[in-house]
Amino acid sequence: MVLKTFGWSFAVTALGLVAAVFYGGWTAFGIVAILSVLEISLSFDNAVVNAGILKKMNAFWQKIFLTIGILIAVFGMRLIFPVVIVAVSASLGPIEAVDLALTDKDRYQELVTDAHPSIAAFGGMFLLMIFLDFIFEDRDIKWLGWLERPLAKLGKVDMLSVCIALVVLLVSAITFGAHAHQHGGTHADKAETVLLAGIAGLITYLVVGGLSSFFEDKLEEEEEREHEAEEKAEREGKPKSAVKLAGKAAFFMFLYLEVLDASFSFDGVIGAFAITNDIVLMALGLGIGAMYVRSLTVYLVRQGTLDDYVYLEHGAHYAIGALAVILLVTIQYEINEIITGLIGVVLIGASFWSSVRRNRAIAAAGGGDQEKAEVSSGV
Repeated sequence: MVLKTFGWSFAVTALGLVAAVFYGGWTAFGIVAILSVLEISLSFDNAVVNAGILKKMNAFWQKIFLTIGILIAVFGMRLIFPVVIVAVSASLGPIEAVDLALTDKDRYQELVTDAHPSIAAFGGMFLLMIFLDFIFEDRDIKWLGWLERPLAKLGKVDMLSVCIALVVLLVSAITFGAHAHQHGGTHADKAETVLLAGIAGLITYLVVGGLSSFFEDKLEEEEEREHEAEEKAEREGKPKSAVKLAGKAAFFMFLYLEVLDASFSFDGVIGAFAITNDIVLMALGLGIGAMYVRSLTVYLVRQGTLDDYVYLEHGAHYAIGALAVILLVTIQYEINEIITGLIGVVLIGASFWSSVRRNRAIAAAGGGDQEKAEVSSGV
């Protein structure tokens, strides 16, 4: 099972490390290995959240996620995305940007760093919306009950998550603008950039997430109708309609997954510059890491891990909330990637341990009193 799920990841790791040795010797090998570990540690929460969405898809779309999805993740986000940032921010053509990335690495890194506020604002807002929508939803299973119960009541207020996200964005933009002004006003326009990029992130979440939910609801309605019609005479058009609708639902969920992955990868791409400014080594290291995140997502789905360890999804969403705040803070201040990774690992580790305690409590109670088990396992 492990080899079947992680086989491609192992193969890509071997190829990537061999390519690194041929490209830049053993130093390059070490850099690629470090980048791979960095990407995996920063993106474990990504895998848990992805698994929650991917388990709703059929085997065909899971394969699409692992094939076309990995091409988008590795080549799109880890290789092309940094070049596009440079091309847009420096008003260069794509060929000039690639040439700059390969020949003048210091200037390339400088341009990507200059574009960081807009990247952080976009990714931060997208991830913040995921976190807010999760904590404001009333769920049967609660991890931190003392916090989640009152938040679920607040969540009944329409558009509360959007309002809070906009307030956070406004505060981030004003704070950044004020700081820039105090330092000679050289980056005074960055406040406007942060505001625009943040709104773009918010709109992207609302459009992609909204379409995904819409088609998912339509699919559920169609399945109910189909179930009712099973006892009656079969109609030729209905199965076709259902398949087509399932395709639309799965497509928008796939699109949502890709935007989600892109938002998660921002901190990895930016953090990679702390280790190297060589775009080839960056693509190799982050690409290997992205493969493991994809394989881990599928493994969690196939093993039913999220069903067995019910608080994992909570821990991952709290990690997303922490990452969103960290991205917004990095508009102004530098935060070490080790801290970012550790926060995610600690939150997911705590939620996993709480899940284990809950399972033990349920087993001890003979599977009867789940509510007591949840109270005793809450952090």
